[in-house]
Amino acid sequence: MNTLTPELHYPLEETLPEPGTTLEVAPGVRWLRMPLPFELNHINLWLLADEMDGVKGWTVVDCGIDNPTTRAHWETIFNNELQGLPILRVIATHMHPDHLGLAHWFCERWGVNLWISAAEYLSAAKATQPAEPASLQNATDFCSQNGLTNQKAVAHMHYRAAFYSKLTPRVPPRYVRLHAGDVITIGSDRWRCIPGFGHSPEHMALSCESRHLLIGGDMMLPRISTNVSVYETEPLSNPVQQFLDSIDLFKPLSAETLTLPAHGKPFQGLHHRIEQLHAHHQERLAELEQACHEKALSGIDAIPILFKRNLDDHQMTFAFGEAVAHLHALWYSGRVKRAQGPDGIYRFSA
Repeated sequence: MNTLTPELHYPLEETLPEPGTTLEVAPGVRWLRMPLPFELNHINLWLLADEMDGVKGWTVVDCGIDNPTTRAHWETIFNNELQGLPILRVIATHMHPDHLGLAHWFCERWGVNLWISAAEYLSAAKATQPAEPASLQNATDFCSQNGLTNQKAVAHMHYRAAFYSKLTPRVPPRYVRLHAGDVITIGSDRWRCIPGFGHSPEHMALSCESRHLLIGGDMMLPRISTNVSVYETEPLSNPVQQFLDSIDLFKPLSAETLTLPAHGKPFQGLHHRIEQLHAHHQERLAELEQACHEKALSGIDAIPILFKRNLDDHQMTFAFGEAVAHLHALWYSGRVKRAQGPDGIYRFSA
């Protein structure tokens, strides 16, 4: 997976901003790092120097989960890092709680708007509502049709859906819609919206070509591969191919681009990273296709082929979605066929 890691360059080396502080990575661009209560234990957030309607201030790109710790770190930043200037807007790359969770608090506190794509906003608004019985049954059916019949694991899938609203209790009542290709003027810079699919409904990365900067969100990470899963709400999706097609949209960017990822450290070597991610997924697909030659596989059967380590319940739910996603990629490309057995389980074979 990391055979191309030496091709990546980390200009800031081992420098990391402590929670409650910021670190300038380029003039007017400040890096924040907030803790997360997961195995993926941090998220990178960004402050961009801005001016709107003649008022100088800051644009926040992604804002962290809603919990007391994150709010406290932000309060420290408000007091010590903003140079006495206000927050002027909040941009969310996508709907996941570590990116959107505190948006409602920011927008209410500072009287500003959330900027986000429509699919992400509407998906977040739905996810903050209590799950209806029909939705829970749909999730159960999706699990069983893909071989996940362990009741404890299915219950954790239900819990994970409910967990969203604990970290993102609500979304702002209004938003400014981001479209693919939109150009946002932030301060004196122009940032272009680059869409991404496969990881979330309509992710938006931000590219400032004149300064060779890319805020990649979760679509371009330096050391881990982005989660791409099939979910019960879109059971016939092909997120692996969507993700690979999306990261190719970064190829026209300069080789000098400094990528600012949501997790890990800012890096240069964007084109090498794109190659690496393609190679990683092609290796996993080849390995899975070979296994399908040996016997027909369900989603749950594919997990130990793709993931060699022990997984806890939280990790298992993500691994399950990824396993189905890789089987779907093989299926849609014609490399395997799918059939539903008498037990109702879909299995994939060469």
